Amino acid sequence: MQDDTYTPPEIWTWDKESGGRFASINRPIAGPTHDKALPVGRHPLQLYSLGTPNGVKVTILLEELLEAGHAGADYDAWLIRIGEGDQFGSGFVAANPNSKIPALVDHSGTQPVRVFESGAILVYLAEKFGAFLPQEGAARAECLSWLFWQMGSAPFLGGGFGHFYAYAPEKFEYPINRYAMETKRQLDVLDRILADRAFVAGPDYTIADMAIWPWYGQLALGDLYGAGTFLQVDGYRNLQRWTRELAERPAVRRGRMVNRVTGDPASQLHERHDATDFDTRTQDKLASA
Repeated sequence: MQDDTYTPPEIWTWDKESGGRFASINRPIAGPTHDKALPVGRHPLQLYSLGTPNGVKVTILLEELLEAGHAGADYDAWLIRIGEGDQFGSGFVAANPNSKIPALVDHSGTQPVRVFESGAILVYLAEKFGAFLPQEGAARAECLSWLFWQMGSAPFLGGGFGHFYAYAPEKFEYPINRYAMETKRQLDVLDRILADRAFVAGPDYTIADMAIWPWYGQLALGDLYGAGTFLQVDGYRNLQRWTRELAERPAVRRGRMVNRVTGDPASQLHERHDATDFDTRTQDKLASA
């Protein structure tokens, strides 16, 4: 019998061919690979992103702020194609030294303010506009606790389960089982907490919901990794109720479309610069024009 056990070498070396679907963009060093300035539109808020779950968190919040009447939340959303290495351009690295989407630059003050990491962007915008984040006490603590629960838990779902189940060049039982177990435990955490409250952090809709839904809501809808049947997501009834209620919110529907480059062309708005873009500049309309 062949022994497939891996023995790590004494010193790790970079194998450019490893890493599966994302091998071309993964590397063990930081910093820019090329000079490229970031575009700047007419709104104070400039978002540089892609319609992945982390990017969708921010566009949902921006659209919810606009839906609630915060005109100052209007924004330009520029597409960062991570598969083509846009995140390694000098301008993007200046906005986010970690070279991950999303990145936000706020030009509303005397000096531009950069904000990176999706959770930090959510808190920054919620505090800037005084919305979707309780201001004090237990309610604020509960909201922030669930926000950071998502930030700490989702890497097990995405980089763990999603990678080995959907993207790794080979399928191996051990990592898929390991991360499937953890993903189902996380789904159960949400299902239990949603049994007696309308939203994740309590009776009010907050940035905690907006952070969690793009990952766990889309997973519960069967839209993430094609793993709905494998994980038996329909069995989490409380999570399904919350997931489907949020999916019907107009701002959530719009937020899912921004910087999206996959799926139905009618659901893809590669760049967003005005509210009318949802009606005039989705990929189906651009193609027909």
